[in-house]
Amino acid sequence: MQNVARDRQQTTLEDVRALLGDDWPAVNRLIRESLASDVLLVNQIGHHITSGGGKRLRPLTVLLAARACGYRGAQHVQAAAVIEFIHTATLLHDDVVDDSALRRGRETANEVWGNQASVLVGDFLYSRAFQLMVSMGNLRIMDIMADATNTIAAGEVLQLMNVHDPDTTEASYREVIYRKTARLFEAGAHIAAVLAELPPDAEQSVAAYGRHLGTAFQLVDDALDYSAEATVSGKNRGDDLAEGKPTLPLIHAMQRGTDEQRALIRGAIEQGGLVHLDEIRRVIAATGSLEYTLDLARAEAARARDALLVLPEGCFRQALEGLAVFAVDRQF
Repeated sequence: MQNVARDRQQTTLEDVRALLGDDWPAVNRLIRESLASDVLLVNQIGHHITSGGGKRLRPLTVLLAARACGYRGAQHVQAAAVIEFIHTATLLHDDVVDDSALRRGRETANEVWGNQASVLVGDFLYSRAFQLMVSMGNLRIMDIMADATNTIAAGEVLQLMNVHDPDTTEASYREVIYRKTARLFEAGAHIAAVLAELPPDAEQSVAAYGRHLGTAFQLVDDALDYSAEATVSGKNRGDDLAEGKPTLPLIHAMQRGTDEQRALIRGAIEQGGLVHLDEIRRVIAATGSLEYTLDLARAEAARARDALLVLPEGCFRQALEGLAVFAVDRQF
C-alpha cells in the first residue's frame, strides 16, 4: 500500500490540473468547440452546464492515466472529452428523472428550460460523444464505451426500481453505484491504458483503479447528502431522502437501528420528503452509518492506489494516487 502521507501532498485539483500542462486547456477547448451548434437552445444549455463548475474528475482521470501509462500521443484529449460528454448527458437526464432543482449550487437545466429541452440536449451530448469516438478510429475504445454506456443506462433503471423500496439490500445498492458511477470511471481509465498499449494484465489493473476510485467517490457523495450543507456540497442536504433513494447510510442505519428507528427510515423511504430529515440524521449518526460508509470509501480508495503499482513511479502516478485521497477527503 502506498505511503498515505505522500499521497496527501497532491490532493488539490488545481495542482493536478497544473501538472497536466496543455492537456487540460485542450480538453476544455474541445468540449466548447464540440458543444457548438446552429441550434440556439443547444448552445444555451451547453454553456449553462459547462460554466457551472464541477470537479471534472472523470476527464482528469483519463488524462492522468494516459500519461502515467506512458502515452505520448494526443488522442487522450478526445477520450477525456468523450467521458465528460457522457457524464454530463447522464446528469441532464438524472435531473429530469429526479426532478432536481439544484446542482453545483445553482439551478439545473431542467429547472431553467424544462424537462423536454434537458432530455433532448442530453441526447445531443451522447451523440456528440460517439462522434468523437468514431473520429478516434479505435474499435477497442468504441467497444469499451458502448458497453459502459449500456451498463450506465441499465444502472439508471435499476436505481429507479430501488426508489421508495426500503428493502433494498447493500448488495443491490453497490450494484447501482457500480453501474451508474464507477463504470464510467473504470471505462475512462481503461481507454487510457488501451491508448498506451499496455499489456492485458496492466490494462486491467488500470481499469480497476478507475472502478475503485469511482466507487469511493460515490460512497462519499452519498454520505455527504446527510452531512454537508448545500452551500458547500452544491446540492440540497437530504436530496436522496427527498427522492426516496435508499443509499448506504440509510440501509446501514436500518440494519443497526431499533425497531422504532427502522420504522422511521422505512416510512421516509417509502414516502419521500424531508419531514423527518433531522431525526433520521441523528439515527444515522447514532448507528455509525456515516462512518461505516466512509470506511468503505477509504478501503476502495486504498484499493485504487494499490492497483497503480503496475505503473512506474512518477508525478502522474502520484497525482492519480492523490485523486483517490481527494475522493474521500472532500467536503463537496
